[in-house]
Amino acid sequence: MPKRTRKSGGPGGTPATVALAAAGTEFTVHAYDHDPASASYGEEAAEALGVSPDRVFKTLVADVDGELTVAVVPVAGLLDLKALAAAVGGKRATMADPTAAERTTGYVRGGISPLGQRKRLRTVLDASASAHATICVSAGRRGLEVELSPADLRTLTSAVLAPIGRA
Repeated sequence: MPKRTRKSGGPGGTPATVALAAAGTEFTVHAYDHDPASASYGEEAAEALGVSPDRVFKTLVADVDGELTVAVVPVAGLLDLKALAAAVGGKRATMADPTAAERTTGYVRGGISPLGQRKRLRTVLDASASAHATICVSAGRRGLEVELSPADLRTLTSAVLAPIGRA
């Protein structure tokens, strides 16, 4: 598993890694060979990197009362839409249209990162992240993850920390 600590976005960087480097945040990039036939991008990443699925977080885009909102939850579980809506003071949440999510974030499905999005969206990070020294999230393309502290992710995304995941 290639592992690099990056201090700059560098050639081939994604908007996520460029944003991390610009903020001076410590992070590690993990690349792996993505299998297009994989049923779950997040579970594939956890297995390929040899990381527990409770430390690998998926980035989901939901519509909360007409506003796109990012939910970052462990790949080992599911997003609780009612909890997400409550975390941002909303009434109702549904999964966003994939095309709208891609267009708004600037990333493709399976590679949406909570960092470096084209339009910065309101973000909620599952409270379980705080139990780990580092977590992995998409670095902005399939087959590329970035490992960083949950505190740094919260700071860079202005995320709310709330229990939005469920087993």
